Amino acid sequence: MSELSPQQDAEKVSSRVPAKADMAEEANRAVEAEHNMGLWQGLRTYPHVVGWSVLFSSALIMEGYDNTLIANLFAYEPFAKTFGDMQPDGTYQLTAAWQSGLTNGALVGEILGLLVNGIVADRFGYRRSIMGSLIACVAFIFIIFFARNLPVLLVGEILIGIPWGLFQTITTTYASEVCPIVLRPYLTTYVNLCWVMGQVIASGVLKAMQSRHDEWGYKIPFALQWIWPVPILIGVAFAPESPWWLVRKGRIEEARHALKRLTKAEHDSDFNPDETIAMIQSTNELEKSMSEGTSYLDCFTGTDLRRTEVVCTTWAVQEMSGNALMGYGTYFYEQAGLATSNAFTMSMVQYILGAIGTIFSWILMSKCGRRTLFICGLIVMMTLLFIVGCLGIISRGNSVAQWAVGSLLLAFTFTYDATVGPTTYSLVSEMSSTRLRAKSIVLARILYNICGICVNIITPRMLNPSSWDWGAKSGFFWAGMALLCLLWSYFRLPEPKGRTYAELDLLFEHGVSARKFSSTHVDPFAVHGGNVVERTAEEPSVETMERI
Repeated sequence: MSELSPQQDAEKVSSRVPAKADMAEEANRAVEAEHNMGLWQGLRTYPHVVGWSVLFSSALIMEGYDNTLIANLFAYEPFAKTFGDMQPDGTYQLTAAWQSGLTNGALVGEILGLLVNGIVADRFGYRRSIMGSLIACVAFIFIIFFARNLPVLLVGEILIGIPWGLFQTITTTYASEVCPIVLRPYLTTYVNLCWVMGQVIASGVLKAMQSRHDEWGYKIPFALQWIWPVPILIGVAFAPESPWWLVRKGRIEEARHALKRLTKAEHDSDFNPDETIAMIQSTNELEKSMSEGTSYLDCFTGTDLRRTEVVCTTWAVQEMSGNALMGYGTYFYEQAGLATSNAFTMSMVQYILGAIGTIFSWILMSKCGRRTLFICGLIVMMTLLFIVGCLGIISRGNSVAQWAVGSLLLAFTFTYDATVGPTTYSLVSEMSSTRLRAKSIVLARILYNICGICVNIITPRMLNPSSWDWGAKSGFFWAGMALLCLLWSYFRLPEPKGRTYAELDLLFEHGVSARKFSSTHVDPFAVHGGNVVERTAEEPSVETMERI
């Protein structure tokens, strides 16, 4: 076997590391190919992306399942008898303080997990981080299953929340990075569908357990949480790492290999793996020129401050726009006046409608865009909540009003899961820079969980007959909160539809108004004199940017 001379070896290496101008040209071709790619073409070229992303996101089914399970067990007699106190009317209720504590326990754990995630995912990658989290889930479910008192149950909820915190960001980040523009809204919003699937399963399990009056009525639902981690863990062990993460680590050949595992280039004559890698490298270099660091502090400096605000507030809107009434669905229906059996049935229908709404959102997003869908959803939700509040004045003594409240909450659930719910996952994954995405999503989810803690403190008090006892009148409060969310969204939420990450970088860099994002033209990899146009302190980073 002949060996290459030093000169031939140098030529071989240089042929695999394109010059700056050549990289820019390849990146431009990759951007153009992504813009021209249709949905069917994207599915044919990136079939493995869909499968791996769906597998990663499925870890969130567990979170949706347990959060719904805990909140709805408050209306389940065997659970209330074991952990609650007898009321003057002979029924059993957990105090509002313990209801808040249990629902907040997982959120506290998630915040801890999120803080760890920003460091772990950046250092070890998405695949190994999620594998470790799945193993931790298996261990912590034992504590919840064998809990005999509220403090032990609370400890179990806090601990299992830690791996869930990693799921919340890794799944969304992985989905947003491995897929092209045309598939991005579908795979990022699938995360919301996983949440809803967990909610549907929890509601169905509780409905099936209604005939049981012993401790297994709530222990069996807890035990079913062991179903998910092992098969997902086995699948993730064979998954490719995100090419974007590998490029950020300087592992270009591994990134190229991972990209080939995610695609079937033979189904798309316009797709070129080398051009896609060049686009990833160019985007990474562009972001490095705008902000060198990748620490949490960098999320609050320069243009990244605005991006952090958008990402964090968008996720906070999910909690502050009234979805707490969905989380406490069964308990809310019961306190609004419905019989327990009917309350469980309505809750199950509610989550099924949520799943249908999420699928429907895929059609709406392709037609309307994220910003429009988000704002329109808030308008409808605010209106429905206000009507629920009005009906709450008479619902306790009027069966027609009780069913009307239930029906409106079903309509609210469908609207939320067709608009604000899934759109949020697409928005938060697109609005942050690729170098800071994991940390930006961590910060956003921490704010989301803090808002969730506040919501879980006040919502049980709104609904609990031994506390504020507002019942359906809670709709007035949440309608007001939805109005505040609507005002922020109109003035501050940009439209990322059809944009590559490099294009979004420059739109933020130039301070384009949120309302003009969709009508501004930008050339992210402009070439001047055979070289990429460099950003200087005196001139814009792209000379060909025009305002339409």
